[in-house]
Amino acid sequence: MLSPTPISLLCALLLCLPLAIVFTITTSPTTTTVTSESTTTSIPSSMTLCTSTTNRTSSQSVASFQPLIKTMQKPMKKNKTTTTSPPQTPRPPFQEEDDNSLFQLAGRVNPNPKSINSPKKLAFMFLTTSPLPLAPLWELYFNTTPKNLYNIYIHADPSFNYTQPFQGVFTGRVVSSKPTSRFSPTLISAARRLLAHALLHDSSNYMFALLSPSCIPLHSFNFTYRTLTKSKKSFIEILNHEGGAFDRWAARGLQAMLPEVQFKEFRIGSQFFVLTRRHARIVVRDRRLWSKFKLPCLDRTTCYPEEHYFPTLLSMMDPRGCVPATLTHVDWRGQHDGHPRTYHTDEVGPELIRTLRMDMPRYGDDGTNGSDLSVMKRRDPFLFARKFSPDSIGPLMEIANDVIFKN
Repeated sequence: MLSPTPISLLCALLLCLPLAIVFTITTSPTTTTVTSESTTTSIPSSMTLCTSTTNRTSSQSVASFQPLIKTMQKPMKKNKTTTTSPPQTPRPPFQEEDDNSLFQLAGRVNPNPKSINSPKKLAFMFLTTSPLPLAPLWELYFNTTPKNLYNIYIHADPSFNYTQPFQGVFTGRVVSSKPTSRFSPTLISAARRLLAHALLHDSSNYMFALLSPSCIPLHSFNFTYRTLTKSKKSFIEILNHEGGAFDRWAARGLQAMLPEVQFKEFRIGSQFFVLTRRHARIVVRDRRLWSKFKLPCLDRTTCYPEEHYFPTLLSMMDPRGCVPATLTHVDWRGQHDGHPRTYHTDEVGPELIRTLRMDMPRYGDDGTNGSDLSVMKRRDPFLFARKFSPDSIGPLMEIANDVIFKN
């Protein structure tokens, strides 16, 4: 073999130099690209959504992405819910998780109202599926009294459209609300939610009145305040021996309510009540009876849980702490489709208000309070009345100062 000459070696070196330069130049970006792709593929898909608008380097820790992931999850969840159909009648467990924590907190409050340097307050709790059509009358009612004597709470079904927001004294008074429907326990849940918020919000709340959007006051605020704050008992209709009671008790099945609620313990009454603070606390703390009343009914025609749960619970827990009557007047003689008579514009006048005032509440025929002469001899005034149609607001406002608020 011939030995290479210096000239041949020089030529070979010159020929190899360009190849080395090309290899070096092309290798560097290839390595960077691979590294970049490696970094990208190591990030979960949920993280890549968060980094689409911001450049990230491979030196960032995973922890730095976590807040961004949580931020991205919220709109994704919202988009999902907006495309679903309107809420239907809930079935157990009614998404109770949030309610349970709320009720647990409310169940720990002091059952006795705060009285030192603070007057007793009335909690007005409106359960509605629409803007309050009689709001102007209630506005006038509340504006005639000091604001440190009352609180207002509204449970507004979020599945309805509130084109006219709550204004005036009702501004900012809506509590965390969920859909409600007839023939289901959702109306019980809504009332319990209102009680829980009122208990937690103000320790001076002494009495808790549940009202509908079709309710009107029958007296001035001062009259209502004096009547309720001097009472040490709740006002809740508790009726026994009502026609059809067995069918209502068995609406979930013949054995469904046992053993917690036997038929002899089952009671019926108006869903509109006024409870003491101690009884409001009993309601939000209850788990035992709620486990039965939250069950779906098999027969809708006898399913009115909101008219059964509260009377039954308080009848079992503290019957002597209750006046077994509602202070919300209603006329069932003109009922239609399970609803009581509705008063319209041409019926509203001074004579109607006087007639409603003179009527006497029906006291429970339970017998539990039969020996309680203070109940047998009572003649409590109706403080509220329903149902009044939205178009009756005109004539109601005309007689408000001279009739309704004049005791």
